Amino acid sequence: MSVVLITGSCGLVGSESVEFFTSKGFDVVGIDNNSRLKFFGKDGDINWIKSSLIKSYKNYIHKNIDIRNYLALKKIFQKYKNSIKLIIHSAAQPSHDWAKKKPFVDFNINALGTLNLLNLTKRYSYNAPFIFMSTNKVYGDNPNLLPLRELNSRWEISKKHKYFRGIDENMSLDNSVHSFFGASKCYADLIVQEYGKNDGLKTVCFRASCITGPNHAGAKLHGFLSYLVKSSLTKKKYSIIGYKGKQVRDNIHSYDLIKCFWNYFKKPRVGEIYNIGGGRKSNCSVIEALNYVELFANIKIKRIYQKANRVGDHIWYITDIKKFRRHYPNWKQKYGTKKIIEELIYSFK
Repeated sequence: MSVVLITGSCGLVGSESVEFFTSKGFDVVGIDNNSRLKFFGKDGDINWIKSSLIKSYKNYIHKNIDIRNYLALKKIFQKYKNSIKLIIHSAAQPSHDWAKKKPFVDFNINALGTLNLLNLTKRYSYNAPFIFMSTNKVYGDNPNLLPLRELNSRWEISKKHKYFRGIDENMSLDNSVHSFFGASKCYADLIVQEYGKNDGLKTVCFRASCITGPNHAGAKLHGFLSYLVKSSLTKKKYSIIGYKGKQVRDNIHSYDLIKCFWNYFKKPRVGEIYNIGGGRKSNCSVIEALNYVELFANIKIKRIYQKANRVGDHIWYITDIKKFRRHYPNWKQKYGTKKIIEELIYSFK
C-alpha cells in the first residue's frame, strides 16, 4: 500500500491533490473537519466537496479530524507508518481578519497543528516528503517598501528593478508587519524548515501567492479571485478594500500548483523553500480583475471603495518562480489570469 496523507483535503489545494494522486494509483487519506464553515459561514462550507470526493474516488479515505488533536493524528500515523509515501499539509486558518479576532485559535491551527504533523512524520513516516503550503505573507509588509509607481489600473515597479520579474526567496522576513495570520504561518514555515535542516526530513515550504481554481469555495475573508467572480456574478457588486483597488496579486491555478507537488515528490530536497505563484504570466490588480469579469460575463459591476487597507496587506506582489523552475525544469505553467477568470466564470454559471 502506498498512501498520500493530505490535510485540508476538501479545500482547494487539498481536493485537487486528492484528485491528482488517486489518479496516480495512490490510496489517499484525507483529513478535513470543515472548519471553514466556522470561519466563513455557509460561503465556506465544503461538505459538498467531501461528498464528491468520497463518491468519486474509491481509494479515498476521509477522516474528520482537527489537526490540533495530536492523539487523533497519531492513530493515523501509527496505522499507516511507512506506507505513507507523501504528506501534503494544506490545512490552515487562512484569513487575516479572522486571525485578528481569534489569535489563539489561529496560532494553534497554523503553528501547533503543523508541529503535530512534523513530529509524527519524524516518528512514523521519516522517509515521506513533507509538503507544506506556506504563504507569501511570511514576508510581512516588506514588499510595500519597494519603489512602486501608481498607474491607471495598478501599482507597478520599474522594469529596471531587481524585483520586476517578481519577489524571490531572499526577501527578509524581519522588521515588518505580518498580521496575526502571517505570524502564525511564519512560525510554521520556519519549523518545517527546521525539521528538514536539523532532522533531515525531506521538507519543502511553498510560499504561495494567491491560489485559485474552480474548486475554491471563495468567501469574503478568503479567496481573492474566486470570491470576486462569485460576488460579481451573483450580487453585481464588489467591495474594494484599500489602495484604490490597484493592488496587484499574482494568481496560480491549483492545477499548476499540484504539478509543482508532483515534481517535488519525484525528486525531493531537504529543508527547501520556494516562492510560488502566477508570476509575470498570471497577475492582475483588483480593478483589472473586475474589468475582465465585466468583459467576459458581459455585466456591469458596482464597485464599493473602502479607503482603509487591511493591516499588513500587500500593495504589489508578484512572485519570482525562477528557483523552482531551475530545480524542476520539467514543470510547465499552464494558466494565465484571463484563462483562470474565464474558468471561474464558467464554474459559477
